[in-house]
Amino acid sequence: MGRAVMVGRGPTGTRLFFLSTVIILTARSSRAQQGDGCGLSVLGPCSGSLSSLGYPGTYPNHTVCEWEISVPQGRRLHFRFADLDIEDNNCQVNYLRIYDGIGPRRTQIVKFCGLGLNVPDLILSSGNQVTVQFMSGTHQSGRGFSLAYSTTEHTDLITCLDKGIHFTEAEFTRYCPAGCLTSVGEISGTIPHGYRDSSPVCLAAIHAGVVSNSVGGQISVVNSKGIPHYDGSLANNVSSTVGPLSNSLFTFKTSGCYGTLGLESGVVRDSQLFASSVWEWSDVIGEPSEWGPTGARLNGAGLPWASAHSDQQQWLQVDLKKEKRITGITTTGSSLLEYQFYVSAYRVLYSNDGQHWNIYREADATQDKIFKGNTNYLQEVRNNFIPPIEARYVRISPTQWHQRIALKFELLGCQFHQARPRTYHPPRPPPRSVATDTPPMYGRTTHTPDIRNTTMPPCTINDVALATVLVPVLVMILTALILTMVCAWHWKNRKNSSEGAYDLSHWDRTDWWKSMKQFLPSKMAEGEESVRYSSSEVGRLRVRGNTPRLRAEPAEYAQPLVSGVVTSLGQRSTFKPEEGSDPGYTDPNRYDAPMATDIYHAYAEPLPASGAEYATPIMIDIASHLSGSSTLNQPTTVSSFMGRGPASLLTRTDSGQSGRSMYDTPKSTGQATPTKDLAYQVPQSSSQKPVG
Repeated sequence: MGRAVMVGRGPTGTRLFFLSTVIILTARSSRAQQGDGCGLSVLGPCSGSLSSLGYPGTYPNHTVCEWEISVPQGRRLHFRFADLDIEDNNCQVNYLRIYDGIGPRRTQIVKFCGLGLNVPDLILSSGNQVTVQFMSGTHQSGRGFSLAYSTTEHTDLITCLDKGIHFTEAEFTRYCPAGCLTSVGEISGTIPHGYRDSSPVCLAAIHAGVVSNSVGGQISVVNSKGIPHYDGSLANNVSSTVGPLSNSLFTFKTSGCYGTLGLESGVVRDSQLFASSVWEWSDVIGEPSEWGPTGARLNGAGLPWASAHSDQQQWLQVDLKKEKRITGITTTGSSLLEYQFYVSAYRVLYSNDGQHWNIYREADATQDKIFKGNTNYLQEVRNNFIPPIEARYVRISPTQWHQRIALKFELLGCQFHQARPRTYHPPRPPPRSVATDTPPMYGRTTHTPDIRNTTMPPCTINDVALATVLVPVLVMILTALILTMVCAWHWKNRKNSSEGAYDLSHWDRTDWWKSMKQFLPSKMAEGEESVRYSSSEVGRLRVRGNTPRLRAEPAEYAQPLVSGVVTSLGQRSTFKPEEGSDPGYTDPNRYDAPMATDIYHAYAEPLPASGAEYATPIMIDIASHLSGSSTLNQPTTVSSFMGRGPASLLTRTDSGQSGRSMYDTPKSTGQATPTKDLAYQVPQSSSQKPVG
């Protein structure tokens, strides 16, 4: 039984070392070391690392150390040197030897003595047992040696001192030996952002949680362009420091099972957290303070969990509700400046029923795994489980703490997908032979021809199922294409038929067209006659609300009425352009009234048959008439209108720009005296019958 000393690295620049002694002994393999010249070494089940005492400093005088390494029967070992520097003034007492076998029957494979030796090739053993012997006499210089070993199936073995700059491939895989936590070197960076190229690859792999320090393992590395800044963190007992810009960096390919399991995000409810005890107290004003398990969520606000007692019987537990694959844990202290409590070491227990608990151990280990926790109350520390835990319940049991047991945590992992067991079907018994009348052909042997069936049997059931799915899909696709073509054709025809149409509402297009007929040639307008209405009949017209008015620039000659104003003009009914407006006329009443029989318009006169010299359209806004029961023949309105005299009718506005309404006067037929009933020119609607 031998002892191997494993050394961990502290988080500060003073390089504090966390020491733990682990006894390594398994039924399949035996590893031992003895002597006073043994350096920091780890002898794993299939790989390990060895070094001289004080490496990389000068080894002491007059020391000796032997390492006996055994692997399972049928396997062999090979060795790769990272550094070999032994003073050669007397190679009889200063040397390194490697032997095949253990004990008196061992045979020497190779012997080294010299400063700065370069051994690029692997040194191969002939059996499953090897002895490594290092001896020193009187000397003045020499660093000693550092090497790694593994079984021969790992042909891509590298040493713990190989750095990222030593590999130029964009992607590569290598095998890291056990014990690289004891190696000399410093890493910068973290997962998943990457590590600086000056970092030892295997030490960075331990920090990332890709391999275990006690076992080693295969790594997949990806090289990429460097970044300006590298963060530092403490993980798996390895402290990475902040690093500056580098030309390149490397990171590791992982299984992807490193997500959080819901404590920080709240997926895990408060009812799923339990604790052995809770610290409760009241402040000077009597305000109660409870440090319960619900506060144990990583990065959660408020008080963390703290136990009421400070002993190793305290624990914090989480129920994940179902079995999951757990690959790591992240912890922190109280995160409160006034209460700088934290747990510096702990065990992890797991269970599937909450009753029977197992303490986590590493592969091929005989002792419980003690995880290194936090070094202060604020910094996060990550530890990975290699191999991972597959359980529903996880319990944290503190073994060391600062001032008081208090922590927050988060579990890392993923859903557990358990493979379904395959049902075993025993082979069918061979068919019984049936006797025939043909005598057996004794003494004759025939060679069975090698006939291979290269045809596929028809599968009618699958074809029918496929047709059942494809036929409706094809029908739907064809129907959609036909509908799309019909809609496109219909839209195109509708668009062509609507070209040239004015954008007017349906109720306004007919009246607008009729108001435009006055500008057509006389032959087209001969069929339209003016309709004469009495003043009492005009009062029945209703007022249209919110009718848009035409606003146009004044013109020297007649302009067509292009507006939404609803008007109707008689045949060739026009006015001369007025010479000027009467400034003295103001009409407070916005509505028209019948004109007196003895008043004639000063400017209105019929056009000759040959056409007028000047012509402008008459704008009549019927929408401005009174609505309801009000009529134009009310006495008060008529008297007020007539009282203003003929001059009041002479003022008008240009092109309807004024807010007041302009009305037409009766058409003149040449007589000096108008008829008894005043005639107004109004639109001729198809739905109305002219009243005599």
